[in-house]
Amino acid sequence: MLLAADIRNAHTTLGLFAGAEADAPLQHWRVATDRRRTADEWAVLVRGLLREAGVGEPTGLAVAATVPAVLHEWRAMAARHFASATLVVVEAGTRTGLSVLTDNPREIGADRICNAVAAAAAYPGPVVVVDVGDATTYDVVSAEGRYVGGLITPGLEMSLEAMGRGSAQLREVELVRPRTVIAKNTVEALQAGLVWGIAAQVEGLVSRIREEMGGDLTVVATGHHAPLVVDECGCVDRHEPLLTLRGLILVFARNS
Repeated sequence: MLLAADIRNAHTTLGLFAGAEADAPLQHWRVATDRRRTADEWAVLVRGLLREAGVGEPTGLAVAATVPAVLHEWRAMAARHFASATLVVVEAGTRTGLSVLTDNPREIGADRICNAVAAAAAYPGPVVVVDVGDATTYDVVSAEGRYVGGLITPGLEMSLEAMGRGSAQLREVELVRPRTVIAKNTVEALQAGLVWGIAAQVEGLVSRIREEMGGDLTVVATGHHAPLVVDECGCVDRHEPLLTLRGLILVFARNS
């Protein structure tokens, strides 16, 4: 059994795979990314989830992290609690099978690399992956299967928090699809602005990416907030909720 961990600023997505050739996880979970959680606490959490799934110790751990402090604890957890498991961390020097044509390939987030690896393996290029998560990222893979760059914009929760800090009259609201674009109250006005705003942003930026790439491309949406906007974006061809985990398993296979 392989355990893949996509560690981001707010949430960590875990996926349990039967092996390195598996297309889909047997089970997956999303937990809070708590920077204060120690290696021992992570081990308790992981073993509890594995017990719930009815499986024993993993034979491999595949990790992509955008939070260095949490990655440090995962390395310690692997060494202390899962010493017999093969650990592969997506970082500089890790074989991904993906050519990265950017000014500084080392600064591209591990999650974005995994998205590009999975998209390049699953779809004929060019492909753009729109990851609607903590931030909204756009990653472009060329027709030759090379990572050529992308964009980063604030995510839904990040935008909501920023508005709350900037105005005393705006408050935190549940992130759900609004009934209409023209809202009748402050709560729905926030929801409409956020959800429809991200949907319009995706449509606009994908259009510009398509123009710059000079033709058709496949648009793949992922990320835990993607279900809020994917049905409102006519440009999206596929919704792959666990794309990052699939990329992680592909990278694991290429390094183990």
